[in-house]
Amino acid sequence: MPELPEVEALALFLTERAGGLIVTRAELGSLSALKTFDPPLGALVGRRVMASERRGKYLCTRFAGGPDVWLVVHLARAGWLHWRDNLPAGPARPGRGPLALRMGLSDGAGFDLTEQGTEKRLALWVVRDPSAVEGISRLGPDPLSPGFDEAVLALALANAGGQLKSALSDQSVLAGVGNACSDEVLWAAKLSPFKPVAHLSPAELARLHDALVGVLRSAVERSLGEPAAALKDAKRSGLSVHARGGQPCPACGATIMEVHLAKRSFQYCPTCQTGGKVLADRRLSRLLK
Repeated sequence: MPELPEVEALALFLTERAGGLIVTRAELGSLSALKTFDPPLGALVGRRVMASERRGKYLCTRFAGGPDVWLVVHLARAGWLHWRDNLPAGPARPGRGPLALRMGLSDGAGFDLTEQGTEKRLALWVVRDPSAVEGISRLGPDPLSPGFDEAVLALALANAGGQLKSALSDQSVLAGVGNACSDEVLWAAKLSPFKPVAHLSPAELARLHDALVGVLRSAVERSLGEPAAALKDAKRSGLSVHARGGQPCPACGATIMEVHLAKRSFQYCPTCQTGGKVLADRRLSRLLK
C-alpha cells in the first residue's frame, strides 16, 4: 500500500506536472470507486489544477475556477497513479480492466488511476473540503508535521493502547504510517512489534520518536523528485527489514523473521528487536511481550 513517503512524492509530482493546467476530461473507469455525488466528478472539467498535498495516506488535489473543489484519492492496497505525457484519446470504459479514473489536461497529458486485483478498494471523493472525507477527519497527528515531539507521540499512543505494531499503523493514532513504514521504524528504534504500548519506557519513547521522524524523512527525501513510475522502486531500495524475510539483517546479520496475518505479513529482526526471541508465525506462536 502506498504510504506517507510515496503519497508525499506523488503530491509534489502532480503539483509540478499538472499545476496551472486545465482539466479537459474526468472519466470514471470504476463506478464503485467514486464515493460522492455532489459536487459531481464533471465539476472538475474546465477547472485549473492548483496544487496537490498529502493528508495521511490521502492524495488531495485542489482545483480553482469558482469555489474550490478537491479530488481526494485513497490508493488502497493495489492502486497507483500512472502519468501519461500523451493521454489515450479513447474514453474510459467503466467496468473494464484496472482503470479507476482517467483525467486529461489542457497540454494533452494526464494521468490514470488504476487498481490491480479483485478487491477494488481504491476510493475517490469530490468535495469542497478534504476534511469532509471521514477518513481524513479521523486522522491522528502526522509525524512530519511541525510540532510533532515526544509529548505529541506519547499522547497519541496513550489513546491507542495495544501493541506497538498495530498502534503505529492505525491511522487514527498516527497519520500516514502503514505496514512497511512501521516495520522500518520499529527496527530502527530496536523495539519489538509486539511490545505493549503501555510498557514503553521514556528512553524507548525517545528512540521511537527519533526513528519515526528519521525513517520517514529519509524515505521522503529518496522519493522526492522521482517520477511516479519510479516511486515503487525508490521505496524498495530503502527498505531494511520490510519484505526481506529470510535475508540477513543489515545491522547484525541475523536472519530477518516474518509474521503472517490474514492478508499481509510483517518482518522484524529477532536479534535487534526482540532479545533473540523468534516468532515465526503468529498463527502458531504466542505473541512476544
